[in-house]
Amino acid sequence: MKNRTQVVILCGGKGTRIKEETVSKPKPMIEIGGKPILWHIMKSYSNHGFNRFILALGYKENKIKEYFYNYQFMLHDFTINTNPEVGAKFYNEEEVDWEVTCVNTGDDTLKGGRVKRIERYIDTDCFHLTYGDGVSNVNISELHKFHCENDLIGTVTAVRPPSRFGELDLDADRVVSFREKPQLSSGFINGGYFVFKRDFLDYLTIDKECDLEFSALQNLAEKKQLLAYKHDGFWQCMDNVRERDYLNKLMESNNAPWLNNVY
Repeated sequence: MKNRTQVVILCGGKGTRIKEETVSKPKPMIEIGGKPILWHIMKSYSNHGFNRFILALGYKENKIKEYFYNYQFMLHDFTINTNPEVGAKFYNEEEVDWEVTCVNTGDDTLKGGRVKRIERYIDTDCFHLTYGDGVSNVNISELHKFHCENDLIGTVTAVRPPSRFGELDLDADRVVSFREKPQLSSGFINGGYFVFKRDFLDYLTIDKECDLEFSALQNLAEKKQLLAYKHDGFWQCMDNVRERDYLNKLMESNNAPWLNNVY
């Protein structure tokens, strides 16, 4: 079932920690398994019926605009007729029915300013918000339900960050099990995957220095208007080449946990 609630995705950062890729493209367009990580994120929401997206663009915005403007041509085989009245015939089409609004929010604008600058395109009473550089198997339907039932201004998904190192389970000196990059068993961090009432927009300004985490969200927490939806499953950001390669290896081995939330 489709949900009219919109999903805002922050896509404007410069991705300086993965400049091997971002010298030529914005970070959300870095490919995982042959498709941009942005596609994976959107497909995850779409799988739960959220098909209306607002992309807050900035650095190399045209790369993302071109991708969606030419989406059918980029992803499918086709036959085209030079007669403009005939148009194109597409093959092996996926069942994707997305509404994608692309908005330039400035190259150097911080996240809070980006969200405020897309305000006029938000036409629902609440909206989802996430970052354009991470994947998770968070249950978005349950997150949405949790937010609506608690009736506060904001909800943030709290996740356990993956360990940088493999974890050993020991019995005396014997290794019982070895796990590569497990989720930590204690401590939560901001995993993105927010839901907000429109009232949250009043905490933001269009100023390019308006931050999200260190001003607006702190203010919301101080007013006791921010809830945490705890997610103990898979979550992984993509801040560097090592993490990009890790996600690609999961795809190649058919062991990508977020795919259960995509297909």
